[in-house]
Amino acid sequence: MANFFASCPMGLSDLVEQELKSFGLKTREKAQAGVLFEANWAGCYKANLQSRYASRILKPLLDFPAYNEEEIYNNVRKHDFTKYIKPEQTIAIDATIKDCRIKDQRYLAMKVKDAIVDQFRDKYGVRPDVNNTNPDLRIHIKGYRNQYSMAMDTSGNSLFMRGYRSRTGEAPLKENLAAGLIGLSEWDKKTPLVDLFCGSGTLLIEAAMMALNMAPGVHRESFGFMNLLDFDQDVWSEVVDEANNQELDTLDFKFYGFDHDKRILEIAKQNAKNAGVLQFIEFKNSPIAISAPPEAMTKGIIITNPPYGARIGDEDNLKDVYRDLGFTLKNRFQGWDAWILSGNKELLQEMKLKATNKKFIFNGNIECRFLKYEMYTGSKRTPTVKSTAVQHN
Repeated sequence: MANFFASCPMGLSDLVEQELKSFGLKTREKAQAGVLFEANWAGCYKANLQSRYASRILKPLLDFPAYNEEEIYNNVRKHDFTKYIKPEQTIAIDATIKDCRIKDQRYLAMKVKDAIVDQFRDKYGVRPDVNNTNPDLRIHIKGYRNQYSMAMDTSGNSLFMRGYRSRTGEAPLKENLAAGLIGLSEWDKKTPLVDLFCGSGTLLIEAAMMALNMAPGVHRESFGFMNLLDFDQDVWSEVVDEANNQELDTLDFKFYGFDHDKRILEIAKQNAKNAGVLQFIEFKNSPIAISAPPEAMTKGIIITNPPYGARIGDEDNLKDVYRDLGFTLKNRFQGWDAWILSGNKELLQEMKLKATNKKFIFNGNIECRFLKYEMYTGSKRTPTVKSTAVQHN
């Protein structure tokens, strides 16, 4: 057994911890950026294949203090990297530093690379080449106040890269963040789910895969651990077979995606087809002002990520969108719960709705609010169709 670390977006570590436990893995420590857990390599394979919320599965290697380049080099040399790959394979070093005597992360990465390749040269007479795009072995090193931690990346490409998105629209949600929003909403996997701003379909695809118990990594071509010398193909096959056997074939409800852009809906349909879930999702070209529940559907859940204007000048154009969203929810989705992600507090206020639950989560480097609105039938407070409040700038 060894320690592994499942990194994740800020705000999702509780979900990652619950998920790892559901895999039968022992969690040891939870932090804002992820969860430390104990597993054998089969558990590592499973976490990579099955985790909906993690960004990467890392294997911690070294922790040490260092104040200059020589100490970095000597500490890295203490660990035997020749046991992971052959000398003709490739490596990459990802380095980050904060409040350290060594200020340049590129220089840090270079010293770590030198220490590793010198091991191979001493042992084999040849050394691995660097390949920053698609290496066989990716090493992460982080320095904070002259304390360094080093880990091996077992995932390769980040786990949000599921493999089903051929194209996206503007500012798409990463797949693991979309899954995280669904997890945070505590959706029961039985209730119809609607996305009023579905874009390239990521939220709906992730929800459909979740309801079908489809492993999120099933469409990926490779993981980082497959390049390691001790990769066990038989164990990996068992992990994949177990996941496939747990997958459902049918659902007795559907998912619904609305968007005003016909072009982006075609992309969403292709992505859903790639993921194998198109038959469970209905897409409709509809602006938010006229969007309504499918006929005869009296209750469901909305999870959506409306645009929130990261660029200057966008906000004024989006006020009408949020006003229309508030009107549509109040007047056409009574009896529903709506979860809305937004990075703009002022735009959310344009909806004239009161949230009953609030969570904070980071979408990249943007701190967002993930808010729940309960659309009471008849409403606890009579909704007004038009606000007469004076807007003060």
